[in-house]
Amino acid sequence: MSSDYDRPRADPDATACSYTDYDTKERAVGDVPATGDDAEGLEREVWSQLYTVEDPEMPVSIVDLGLIYGLELEDGTATIDMTLTYSGCPARELILDDVEAAAESVDGVDDAEVQLVWSPDWSVDLVTEQGKESLREFGMSIE
Repeated sequence: MSSDYDRPRADPDATACSYTDYDTKERAVGDVPATGDDAEGLEREVWSQLYTVEDPEMPVSIVDLGLIYGLELEDGTATIDMTLTYSGCPARELILDDVEAAAESVDGVDDAEVQLVWSPDWSVDLVTEQGKESLREFGMSIE
């Protein structure tokens, strides 16, 4: 009978998923989530489109869920840093595709790149007040 002590240890430099690039930028908990509240012009338009992307498992905007950690626009490219509610999210590809399509739907954005971010970890504390209200309406208990 083997125990956990007999198992090989994971490579500490390995990413959680070999087919996904992860952003390793360090962020303080107070730096996230990003909501675009102070955005103007083209950036405001991209944020407006990101608000239309809902989590496929519940009718709540990914922005209001606190999944967006940053947005940068440069030379027609939108780079969106986002996280997921957990790393094994079964809707990962659907959400990433929807975020990319939403950003690219804005005139002036030629390309969108979505980078998954795992630091800091997502928690219910990152959900906006509107997101909490939407979750309550969906039937979830949120404090």
